[in-house]
Amino acid sequence: MSSSATPRERLLEAAGELFYSDGVNIGVDALCKAAGVSKKSMYQLFRSKDELIAESLASRGPALQAMLYPGPDDRSPRERIVDVFERQDNLVAEGNFLGCPYVATAVELKDPEHPGSVVARHFKQQLTDFFHRELAKAGAEDPGTLAIQLTLIYDGGAARAVVRARELGGIGVLTAGALLDAAGIHVPELAGHLN
Repeated sequence: MSSSATPRERLLEAAGELFYSDGVNIGVDALCKAAGVSKKSMYQLFRSKDELIAESLASRGPALQAMLYPGPDDRSPRERIVDVFERQDNLVAEGNFLGCPYVATAVELKDPEHPGSVVARHFKQQLTDFFHRELAKAGAEDPGTLAIQLTLIYDGGAARAVVRARELGGIGVLTAGALLDAAGIHVPELAGHLN
């Protein structure tokens, strides 16, 4: 954490790290201590711990998306979709993967109307939307359903990595590939050879 970070930035950073590693039920005292900020200051910056949960998730979203989504490139939609699952494999292989922070937060909160659950749902929807856009570009017959199925594969892979405490070994890539094959979404140069 930068020494020039504001108390708000320090709280968001500490909250993001601690909520991910220890869960959202961690105490306010521990959060404030990790951030080097008083409880009084925390409550001046955030109306409640619930607001801090939501804002910490939202503040980490862009960086997590940058790690997960491919940037603009000339690859086929299939290649771009499979790349997400390859990136997931790499994140898990780094050894400090504790699951999807959005799913973990929503599961722990158990309240779909909690501000943290709302933010989690927003970012999970963005993953589904990414898949939907790529599938529509590929001419998928039902991109909406396929996008949801791919999101389930992603979330299932994340859960499996945590529960089994081991790398995914490409299972998400293989499963997403099988779903894309069944939907007729191929790499363009291979499409002619598969018919």
